Amino acid sequence: SKKRKRPKSAEKKGKKKKGLDGSKPAKRMTWTNKQRALVFAARGITFHARHLMNDLRILMPHSKTDSKLERKEGLYAINEICEMKNCNMSMFFEMRKKLDLFMWLSMVPNGPSARFLVQNVHTMDEMRLTGNHLKSSRPLVTFNKAFDEQPHLSLIKELLKQMFATPNMHPKSKPFYDHVLGFTYLDGRIWFRNFQITDQAEGSLVEVGPRFCLWLIKIFSGSFSGNVIYDNPNYKSPNQYRTELKIAASHRYKAKAEKNAKKAAVEIIPKEDELDEIFHTITKDELKQAG
Repeated sequence: SKKRKRPKSAEKKGKKKKGLDGSKPAKRMTWTNKQRALVFAARGITFHARHLMNDLRILMPHSKTDSKLERKEGLYAINEICEMKNCNMSMFFEMRKKLDLFMWLSMVPNGPSARFLVQNVHTMDEMRLTGNHLKSSRPLVTFNKAFDEQPHLSLIKELLKQMFATPNMHPKSKPFYDHVLGFTYLDGRIWFRNFQITDQAEGSLVEVGPRFCLWLIKIFSGSFSGNVIYDNPNYKSPNQYRTELKIAASHRYKAKAEKNAKKAAVEIIPKEDELDEIFHTITKDELKQAG
């Protein structure tokens, strides 16, 4: 025998419940902007760079992680990793000579992508500032006016905005705005700061950290590849900078050595002593000349 279905109530047929005051219920917000960022690094980074990467992961609840990329694998393999992780953005760190830290920001799989040199790195554990905010809360991402003055900076602004802005109604995020991520373009570099909003009425801020500085190198049309859209003419590689320091130090050493050589070349003429003639021995030649 078939079971008889229970009749649906009027409320379940389509009539929604009304509030006590007779108002319509608020519409439930859905998670529509499903941006996901893959944040990881290549093998060989130092602990300082790893701590910075972990600090940025804390600020980005929409981020995903992965194991370190092997050196033998090319950068184009990151696109495949992002596809497997269901990510449409990537932040990738790589290190050269255990000294120079580089950051890639890319929109996967079609691009664009940008490469930066990371300088002046200070992590949260290193600074130990008094500011503090909720983990996974949504930030206010701010930029100064310089980002709207040049076309390549407008592109970098859009990359940073999509990378660091937490999507609305993200499952891992909290619906609070209690901190500000500030990007400032000054002296040809992008300076990053993170502040806690302590008083919304007065607009008072307390820095949380981390701190770092980005020096743009190149912008590519594709994801980790493609044609060069912009090449920074003012960029100077760390190897070139260290070479110039060595050359300057060698010039200082040569100038100092030449100065010491000139001092040593000056002949010091001794003064004649009157008592030297007392101990003079008369030779035979002098006697013949005298006779």
